[in-house]
Amino acid sequence: MIKHIVCYKLKDPSPETLAKMKELFLSMRGRVSELKEVTAGIDALKSPRSYDVVLEAKFDSFEDMAAYKKNEYHVSVVQKFVHSVIEKSVSVDYEC
Repeated sequence: MIKHIVCYKLKDPSPETLAKMKELFLSMRGRVSELKEVTAGIDALKSPRSYDVVLEAKFDSFEDMAAYKKNEYHVSVVQKFVHSVIEKSVSVDYEC
């Protein structure tokens, strides 16, 4: 199993943008076949070192994760919106 975790810092972390981002991440359920599990969360503490939103995704293999990164829904809907609102992101991908 592969776990893909990405933390996002938004240009403007308005409640509407945060909610839309989380909603889009969760909307991949059932639309991206390679995705085995997906969760998303909005930072509650708002500390200076905090990122605003986190995505956690699980895949059976690195090959499935590579296919997800090319999935039409992921690219044209989710990624398109995310790239329009983020300032930066950091990620970790590991076997679990």
